[in-house]
Amino acid sequence: MKLLALAAALAMTGTAAVAQDTPAPPPAQDTAATAPAPAAPAAGEDPAGGYQPATPPMSAPAQPGQQVVFQANPQTPTQAFPPPPPLDKYPVCKKGQFDNCRQRGG
Repeated sequence: MKLLALAAALAMTGTAAVAQDTPAPPPAQDTAATAPAPAAPAAGEDPAGGYQPATPPMSAPAQPGQQVVFQANPQTPTQAFPPPPPLDKYPVCKKGQFDNCRQRGG
């Protein structure tokens, strides 16, 4: 039992030493300026990528010791993430289909 605990401790310290010796990757460059604007979805279609914001909230990660201030969004969830408009017609669901269709017998 003591050997198992010793082996676990050595394994954990070995990976920490390797992680400290590994150089940090260079910071990512901001590619938001060069990225093409996403195409607007057609009426009745969900946007590609969902309803999440297209850009990250910060251009770079916070630096150690930097004060990070959280400010809540004043919008309601319905304003921030509006529901998609209803479709003109909902066909019957096929096998394995669950979105933009109606269930049989309903």
